[in-house]
Amino acid sequence: MAPLNDEQLHQIRDERKEQIIEAALKVFSRRGIAGTKMSMVAAEAGISHGLLYHYFKSKDELFITLVQRAMVGAHDAMKSIHGLQGSPLDKIKCLTKDILDESGRPYFMLIYQARTSEGVPEKAKELIAQYSLKSFVDELLPVFQEGQQTGDIAAGDPVELISAYLSVLSSLMILNAQDEENYRIPSGDILMRMVTGP
Repeated sequence: MAPLNDEQLHQIRDERKEQIIEAALKVFSRRGIAGTKMSMVAAEAGISHGLLYHYFKSKDELFITLVQRAMVGAHDAMKSIHGLQGSPLDKIKCLTKDILDESGRPYFMLIYQARTSEGVPEKAKELIAQYSLKSFVDELLPVFQEGQQTGDIAAGDPVELISAYLSVLSSLMILNAQDEENYRIPSGDILMRMVTGP
């Protein structure tokens, strides 16, 4: 068998790093930083404990990497609303559906852990502060204002409306993460009633 070239080795390394990141996301989102050990991440990834340290020097470095990915992803999702087709209400419906999608739950829980847990590295706290709720409100404000002008979105203070909308979505994701047997996330249409008014 021929030896691997640099490109193949780089690809293997990238794939292994993604494998570690996915495993770490599962563990950190469930257990938080204080309850997570690197050995747990290694076991979840199916690799040796020592190999994990070839990719990340510490638990803090790995956690910070995940928080950065989560915050940038959340910010990009909010920004993407401007490129969506349709009315302002259509755009908000689409964003709501994306936010409530099951695949985003681990990232949401990671952000929640980073905001509320003890022992969070300073760099992770800085990332959370950089992508504050205000930055999400600022991204959504033009869409909500346009929707209010067309009559599709409820009248009133748009900043207050957006804050309420994001608070409800956050609460729903936290409830959904509890894996309650009888709990079911409401449909996007039900949530839109809050935005469109009576």
